[in-house]
Amino acid sequence: MLRLMRRAGITSDMMYIAGFGSILASVGTWALSMRTEKAGMHRADHWGIFVGEWAPTFFAVGVALRMEEEYGEEMPGERAERMKRRAREAMPVG
Repeated sequence: MLRLMRRAGITSDMMYIAGFGSILASVGTWALSMRTEKAGMHRADHWGIFVGEWAPTFFAVGVALRMEEEYGEEMPGERAERMKRRAREAMPVG
């Protein structure tokens, strides 16, 4: 599924933006529901929570896509060697 999303042009940055947008939309739907509906706080909380629950999904898919972008085309052995090389480069030399 991640490869299909990548081929469709969806990037990890888009998923992160969607996650933050979901958080903002959650606050917005809560406030709008409080003002316009007569059902009160209970219904507004339901709307805010419903939209706010999308954010973790967007962030998780964003992380998975980021990993696919970085390591998706490599063979498993190549991936391990690349990670070792990055770790060695990050180590302080003393």
